[in-house]
Amino acid sequence: MRVLVVDDDPGITETVRRTLVAEGWVVDTAADGVVGLERALTEPFDVIVLDIMMPGRNGYEVVRDLRKADVWTPVLMLTAKDGEYDQADAFDFGADDYLTKPYSAVVLVARLRALVRRGAPERPTVMTAGSLSLDPSAHIAKRGDTVLTLTRREFALLEFLMRHKGQAMSKTQIVDSVWDVNYSGDENVVEVYISYLRKRIDTPFGCQSIQTVRGVGYRLDPDGGE
Repeated sequence: MRVLVVDDDPGITETVRRTLVAEGWVVDTAADGVVGLERALTEPFDVIVLDIMMPGRNGYEVVRDLRKADVWTPVLMLTAKDGEYDQADAFDFGADDYLTKPYSAVVLVARLRALVRRGAPERPTVMTAGSLSLDPSAHIAKRGDTVLTLTRREFALLEFLMRHKGQAMSKTQIVDSVWDVNYSGDENVVEVYISYLRKRIDTPFGCQSIQTVRGVGYRLDPDGGE
């Protein structure tokens, strides 16, 4: 999953980033409301973590302008403002959840997962492709009744392909969504991880779910390659 963290406190931003990266998420950041709004309007994110008091444009204005532009990406306000009227204003402007600082990392992650599920009804809690199934919240992938042992990167790659099953995805698209925003290595790393993933989810079961689309990239068979 890809998350945008918008906060002018670099310490908070880095702490949140590390917490979410450890969960296998791809994290982008913005240091003020102006940049945050621009990125949220032009780039795809699964969820946004948004501070309220920021230079340029505050969190209320950011979420208000997103909703005016018909951008319905789930937004969690993460702020030191803990008044009941502050929370009411956030929800009135279009926020989906509200968490005050200091916060529990466990609660933050749980709430973001819940927002992704509730805020994207086209994405079921458990995704399937034939006998392949993946539960992002429980972090469990299966082939039939067999639980698959995957690294965090392999799991993130499979989740991305399953979210876009039936579509040919380029290496660039895969790197942008599965690798950290600071990754600057060779895109051919995707080939390596596709090979790893095939050995986990296909080879032992005699399946070919991940197809190579020549000149484009990779595609996950909607029927799980059976």
